Amino acid sequence: MTTSFLFPGQGSQSPGMGKALAEASAAARDVFQEVDDALSQNLSRLMFEGPADELTLTANAQPAIMANSIAVLRILERDCGLRFSEAARFTAGHSLGEYTALCAAGVASLTDVARLLRIRGDAMQAAVPVGEGAMAALLGLDFADAVAAAEEGSEGDEICVAANDNAPGQVVVSGHKAAVERAIEAAKARGAKRGMLLPVSAPFHSPLMQPAAERMQAALAEADFDTPTVAIVTNVTAGPETDPPRLKQLLVEQVTGTVRWRESVAAMAEAGTERFVELGAKVVGPMIKRIAPDREPISLVTMDDIESFAKTL
Repeated sequence: MTTSFLFPGQGSQSPGMGKALAEASAAARDVFQEVDDALSQNLSRLMFEGPADELTLTANAQPAIMANSIAVLRILERDCGLRFSEAARFTAGHSLGEYTALCAAGVASLTDVARLLRIRGDAMQAAVPVGEGAMAALLGLDFADAVAAAEEGSEGDEICVAANDNAPGQVVVSGHKAAVERAIEAAKARGAKRGMLLPVSAPFHSPLMQPAAERMQAALAEADFDTPTVAIVTNVTAGPETDPPRLKQLLVEQVTGTVRWRESVAAMAEAGTERFVELGAKVVGPMIKRIAPDREPISLVTMDDIESFAKTL
C-alpha cells in the first residue's frame, strides 16, 4: 500500500509524552538522549513529567514534539525493520513538523534539527510582545471566505491573515489581537459555525513573524542539508521538494507564510498515496478524513499502535 508519513505541529505536546516509548525501547531512549545533549537541557524529563506550562513554552514544545515523533520513527526503523526511504511515497509535517520530516528523510541530523527548532521557538516567541498578537480558529468557512474575513478584520496598521489552511471548514487566522477579534466577528457574519481564540503565545505564520524569519534565515544558512531520501511536500508550496537550498528558503518563508496543509494532503492523495501515517500524535489524522475521506489515516502514538502497524509492513 502506497504510504506517506506525516508529522504533527505545535499543540500536540502533553506531559508524559514519550515516556512509555522510552521505557519500552532503547531506540527511543537514544533519541531523547541525543536531543537532551544537543540542547544541553533535560528536555526528556520535562516531556515525561511536565509541568505542562513549561512544556507548552514554544522553545520547549517545538523540539519536544519533534523528538517524540522521531522516537516513534526510530522504533519502527530499528525494532520493526522499516526502511523509511523505501516505505514512504512522500513525507510532510505541519508547521514545525516540516523540520521533523526533514530529519526523517535524512536532510539534517537529529542534533541539528533540535538546535534549529530551539532557535525557531525562541525567535518566534521574541518576535511579538506577549499580548499584542493572537490566533483564532474559524470553523465552518471555506478558505476563500476565511481569507476575506481576515482582510475585513485588518484595519490600519493592525493586520490579520490566514495562517493555516488545515482542512475543509477549518482555517486558522493570525495577526494583531484586535484584528483577529474583528476577523472572528466577520467570519460569523459570513456563516462560520464558530470562531475561537487559540491558547498560543504569538501570532505564528503571519507577517508579524518577520523578525523570526530573518533569524531563521541566518541559522539555516549555517546548517548542513543533504538531499532528502524522500520528497518533502512543503507547507509553502504544497508540492514535493528535494533541493536542499530550496528547502532552506522554504523554511524561512514558512515562518510568515500560510501552512497549506489541505492542499498538501490533497496533492499527496492525487499522486497516489493510499494511506497517511502520522507519527507521534493524533492531530493531523482527523484532518485527513476531511481532506481525503477515501484514504486511510493512521496515527502512531503508543507501542501498541506501532506494533500493530509494523505487522502491515
